[in-house]
Amino acid sequence: MLSCLPAAAADKRSEPVPYDDNPAAGRYYDIDGFKMYTEVYGNGPAVLMIHGNNGSMKAFSKNVPYFARRHRVVLADSRSQGKSLDPDHPLTFEKMADDYAALLDEMHIDSADVIGFSDGGIVALLLAIRHPEKVKRLASTGANLWPSADAFAPGLWDGEKAEYESGLGKKPATAKEKNDRKLFLLDWQEPHISLAQLHTIQSPSLIICGDRDVISISHTVLIYQNIPHANLWVVPNSPHATLIEHADEFNRKVDEFFASPFPDHRKPGDPN
Repeated sequence: MLSCLPAAAADKRSEPVPYDDNPAAGRYYDIDGFKMYTEVYGNGPAVLMIHGNNGSMKAFSKNVPYFARRHRVVLADSRSQGKSLDPDHPLTFEKMADDYAALLDEMHIDSADVIGFSDGGIVALLLAIRHPEKVKRLASTGANLWPSADAFAPGLWDGEKAEYESGLGKKPATAKEKNDRKLFLLDWQEPHISLAQLHTIQSPSLIICGDRDVISISHTVLIYQNIPHANLWVVPNSPHATLIEHADEFNRKVDEFFASPFPDHRKPGDPN
């Protein structure tokens, strides 16, 4: 059957959604001293997506259309990133986790499934630790627990150290340079999540990394082993951005994880 849509309407329909620049879906919320930029797509149970360091909600451009078919997808730019400008306050992962909890409160969302990528994966873990009532289930990809060489692929921490040392004593020339350094130091100095803290997470959790990720597989396995109700997925032939490089598979697998009963194979008396 031939389409009866006018050519202009058909062309408009095929245009990509301008995530992070869509007035029809965008709104700012006042969250603890800064204005947090958000966009919402779709209807249904809430899915909160949290992006990585010095990024924005654009990171999820290949994921939103899939999830928005059956979910209310909540996107936000984290503090000091994207359109959520916050030049004057110190930045910690704990503060960002608290920001997202406050955002859900402001949006009258009692709890959500959570997808976190890279630094967003760290924030997702801390959201489940600090605000367990807000997280139904979580999928965390490319996250680390602490800032040291053993958490990363071989050689990566040496490069980070060189960048840290090159910036010592330098005064940023622009507001962007100042903010970029602030975000770099966040990953150089943090996070500091203990294994004991992971044991407090009660949300079913899907812990993900690529087999060529910047986060070491052994570190990802350590995260998985210390969350009571967790599954592990090491994505074959994938770098850090699993949700972009393998978007179709990522979307299906995470959606199935959110929708399916979590199998608990522990025996009575087993430790967490």
